[in-house]
This record gives sequence, C-alpha cells and structure tokens, in this order.
Amino acid sequence: MNDNERGIFKLSGITGMLIATVLLLTILGVLTFSGIKVQQSEASNFYKINQDLNGLKMNSSENHKQYQLVGTGK
Repeated sequence: MNDNERGIFKLSGITGMLIATVLLLTILGVLTFSGIKVQQSEASNFYKINQDLNGLKMNSSENHKQYQLVGTGK
C-alpha cells in the first residue's frame, strides 16, 4: 500500500474501529436487554413435580408428564 493512500478516516482506520465498537456495543445491549426480559418472565413461571423424582428417566420423552406449570408466566 502506498503511504499517500492511507488515511486516518478510511474504514480500516479510526472510522472502521468506531463503527465496529458501536456495532458490538449495540449487539451487547440488545442481548442483555432480551436476556433480562426472559429472566423476568421465567422467574414467575415455576412448576411443581407431580410424582416422585424416581419416575424420571434420563432421555425419556415422557418426562414432560412428570411436572405441571404453576406460575403465571407473563
């Protein structure tokens, strides 16, 4: 690259770094906000176990029958 063609305000310079930083901070903010919203909605969505824990099997498709959702779950 020729030294005359390099500029401080090209996308590979400060401008590109600022665009990347703003983009990453925006992504971080959106993911943090959505994570907090999911946590708030699931905190009130608790469940109770219908039977004893010995009825649960490790990789069984019947495990969903062993508990019941009790919370409101906004």
